[in-house]
Amino acid sequence: MSERKPYPSDVSDEQWSLIEPVIAAWKDRHRSVSGHQGACEMREIINAIFYQGRTGCQWAYLPHDLRPKSATYYYFAVWRDDGTDQVIHELLRCQVRERARQLEDPTLVVLDTQSVHAAAGVPASTTGRDPAKKVPGRKRGLAVDVLGLVIAVIVLAANTHDNAAGVALLDQVAEHTGGTVRKALVDQGFKTAVVAHGAALGIDVEIVERSPQQTGFVPQPKRWRVEQTYGILILHRCLVRDYEHRPASSASRVCWAMTQVMARRLTGANTPTWRGPLAVAA
Repeated sequence: MSERKPYPSDVSDEQWSLIEPVIAAWKDRHRSVSGHQGACEMREIINAIFYQGRTGCQWAYLPHDLRPKSATYYYFAVWRDDGTDQVIHELLRCQVRERARQLEDPTLVVLDTQSVHAAAGVPASTTGRDPAKKVPGRKRGLAVDVLGLVIAVIVLAANTHDNAAGVALLDQVAEHTGGTVRKALVDQGFKTAVVAHGAALGIDVEIVERSPQQTGFVPQPKRWRVEQTYGILILHRCLVRDYEHRPASSASRVCWAMTQVMARRLTGANTPTWRGPLAVAA
């Protein structure tokens, strides 16, 4: 790696060792006819993707000592389209679950959606207005396990009903876990259509109802994990608002954000907050 002052979002040697085997295998499968492997150092591409996701800057505003937009976005888009971002994410997810003495795939998931504003320039054809939350933009849906790790992610127009989001999430859950999931917890925004679709997939969908006596935000047992995950993701400023023209790019952003979170968790590194002072290595 070229000599430069590191950014807090850079991967450490330990974190890079978790990601590098997948990238190396990808590079080996994508040799040019001449055998040329390209001039970009892959670790710096990952650093640039993490920096851009963490800070929320535009691609063209990447610092000059990182890889330029042309190279960084090229790999971001290619890995989005061929699923390499998901391969890296799934590899780290399995390792986090193994370290927590959990099976590779969960038996229970928690589903929820979050409506976020769309930035100016995002195509109107991919956005809508959430009538309940009065949010114009997109709806981000997650299925997480009991550790708060993302099992499935979808990005839809904000006016999409939670039923449609729930059905799509359950399909992804069934596909990604090989049928190990037997139960899913959802809130009252999801209706009987999701319950019926889950039953067809062999998943018991339970609608968790709030107690009438509860006011304000009250964490629900097990369901609070998905709220925690949303809170962690919002530390990545590119996810505070949806800036992506393609919903697939928005979903990829979630994968990369969780990859960064899990890489830090596996190596015992703290995640810098927006306002907290940065720790200085001894």
